Amino acid sequence: MKPRHTFQAEGITAGYDNKTILHDVSLSIPSNKISIIIGSNGCGKSTLLKTMARLIKPTSGQVTLEGKPIHKIPPKQFARVLGLLPQSPIVPEGITVADLVGRGRYPHQTFLKGWTKKDYEAVAEAMEVMNITEFANRHIDELSGGQRQRVWIAMALAQQTDILFLDEPTTYLDITYQVEILDLLTDLNRKYGTTIVMVLHDINLSARYADHIFAMHKGKLIAEGEPSAVITDTLIEDIFGLHCNVISDPVSDSPFVVPIGRHHNKLKMYSS
Repeated sequence: MKPRHTFQAEGITAGYDNKTILHDVSLSIPSNKISIIIGSNGCGKSTLLKTMARLIKPTSGQVTLEGKPIHKIPPKQFARVLGLLPQSPIVPEGITVADLVGRGRYPHQTFLKGWTKKDYEAVAEAMEVMNITEFANRHIDELSGGQRQRVWIAMALAQQTDILFLDEPTTYLDITYQVEILDLLTDLNRKYGTTIVMVLHDINLSARYADHIFAMHKGKLIAEGEPSAVITDTLIEDIFGLHCNVISDPVSDSPFVVPIGRHHNKLKMYSS
């Protein structure tokens, strides 16, 4: 089981190009759990993830790990604790699966020290967990979208971090690959206790796979907690402007959002 970490954002305000996206956000990441950030496009989900991963420096407030501001932690030391899979990562031309996964070992290596037995074992284990060992010598551009995504996640796993951030890891994948990726990440969490934080667009998959939900609206954190406490008719209408019914998922008993559109409202259909 991975160790527990105290990883917090304290009143952070952040953005891009003099435009503020996050407004005074404070939260604590549940250790050894799967947390998912939900919200409409442009609400600050990815900005929050990047700020906590140290890719964006907040204009006010701070992010701390074990009570220490993350900008004071040496980069390689921080990268040995937290791994990040960004949106749409760029694939180096002509690289093989094994070589790309191997780049996850960078934080553990030094200029004068070559690959160790532990490095090779970490790469092999990451590929096995993601079921891509058979693709080790194939070029990335030969793989399907779902296979590529598993390779990127394997690279993050090869870092052997206690905390893993993933920004929309299922985007552009069909539903079969979405469920496969989320099942593999759940296996990782349950087997090793890896703390996982994801940004997802699919509310129902978020509710099914999350231990903890962070709900954002217009750059602010407006609700958090277990899916059953957070995913309600009112919250979905508040953050997405979507009229809906929230029922129990027949498979997982988690909240399940049923959208109500203008053309599929039974009461209106019968009254017209």
